[in-house]
Amino acid sequence: MFYGTIKNCDIADGEGCRVSLFVSGCRHHCKGCFNEATWDFRYGEVFTKETEDMILEYLKPAYIHGLTLLGGEPFEVPNQRILLPFLRRVKAAYPEKTIWSYTGYRLEKDLLSPEVPGSGRLNARCECTDEMLSMIDVLVDGRFVLEKKDISLAFCGSSNQRLIDLKKTLAPYFALPAEERKPAELQIVLYQPG
Repeated sequence: MFYGTIKNCDIADGEGCRVSLFVSGCRHHCKGCFNEATWDFRYGEVFTKETEDMILEYLKPAYIHGLTLLGGEPFEVPNQRILLPFLRRVKAAYPEKTIWSYTGYRLEKDLLSPEVPGSGRLNARCECTDEMLSMIDVLVDGRFVLEKKDISLAFCGSSNQRLIDLKKTLAPYFALPAEERKPAELQIVLYQPG
């Protein structure tokens, strides 16, 4: 995996002062995207163990509230496979800090539902998705839509995006046996900043 930028004191991409990792690679190609360079999966620097160690060090101060993943697209399957072991390290080192993630995918349709062959839609579900979602506290989902851009929204770029309290939303879902989980019936709990 490659990454474009790491911000070690970001206040725009989640509550409090955060460390933000902008991963590379995105197939959404949203019109008006603020970070088009990160569409390329090979943009920027290679994400290494040294990069992970640096981010863990950035997370150490008490004034840092947590980590935010954005990009690019953290939920592109190749990115999930690199981010999942890293998120395990973050949670082990800093269980009290929150993890936020931005994604152009929709939670129910693209991250929890299996891909429908021949549907023509992008899908990001893989063997890493459930565990990755279980470590994220707040998910901002939905593609950026330029025609719905709204600068008055907290932590969203367009009005179609949702700020989801992922812990509250997924607790009852993951409590069910896998064969009984129905993403279409998921009750989304929106996160209220502040």
